[in-house]
Amino acid sequence: MNFYSNGKLLLTGEYLVLDGTKSLAVPTKFGQDLIVEKIKEPEIIWESFTHTGECWFEAIFDLPKLRLISCNYNSVKEGSGEIIAETLLEILKEAKNLNPSFLESENGFLIKTNLNFPRNWGLGTSSTLINSIANWANVDAFKLLWNSFKGSGYDIACAQNNTSIFYQIENEKPTVEQVEFNPAFKENLFFVHLNQKQDSKEGIAKFRESGSNFSKEIERISEISNEFLKINSLEKFENLIIEHEQIISSIIKLKTVKEKLFPDYFGAIKSLGAWGGDFVLVTGNSKTPAYFKNKGFETILTYQEMVL
Repeated sequence: MNFYSNGKLLLTGEYLVLDGTKSLAVPTKFGQDLIVEKIKEPEIIWESFTHTGECWFEAIFDLPKLRLISCNYNSVKEGSGEIIAETLLEILKEAKNLNPSFLESENGFLIKTNLNFPRNWGLGTSSTLINSIANWANVDAFKLLWNSFKGSGYDIACAQNNTSIFYQIENEKPTVEQVEFNPAFKENLFFVHLNQKQDSKEGIAKFRESGSNFSKEIERISEISNEFLKINSLEKFENLIIEHEQIISSIIKLKTVKEKLFPDYFGAIKSLGAWGGDFVLVTGNSKTPAYFKNKGFETILTYQEMVL
């Protein structure tokens, strides 16, 4: 069995998507697959591979009790193999809670996951995994996410859809609407990686700490999401980006990425998802790649290269 899930980018509504704003999100041409093969031994052998084919994590779990037997983590940068293994175990156990017949088998499984993007890009290493495990276990991916992690769930919606979407949480339930975001000026849109993977937990915690009522901001961001689909002028699009950045900046009390890193850039810059890392959306022209490379940011993708 082979399961594939798309990566994700949140174009509008970061942070406020948690409180019900209508957000625009796009699936990416990058994602992760999960391959399931049956083996005779009553265990799960798990192997995770990078986009270059290197095995960066492997673990063995006992079946049917779902206990960690061993793990190996090929990285000196972050965390430990045990933490990753325990997180994976938690996801598998929650999938089994949602579907008790999951993993009820006389045989075991060899699992291989393959990313087709660098792990530090922040395009959804976890969300693509959770969505594919949900498909394998035949359970609701949103429930699996919310029972084992936190988050808005827009990344799960992107994993499942091959087109742009409006994503909104209404009455604690996800609403997904397929839409067409195909701007006439997409050759002027770029995605620049900020050379670090951002953990959204910190930004979300700052947002939650404020304890304020953001009903007006939620309403305006929803309007901006709608306007993103209708706009046919790059200048108007840039004005919307600037307004959106100012709204979120005032809420989470952080400078915009343009103020902080690129005050002399000639185009507009918009943070995506968690501020401070991963990719930013940039408007520009043929001079844009050279500007960012001169600043030390080498990973620059065109809209066509990034968005599915």
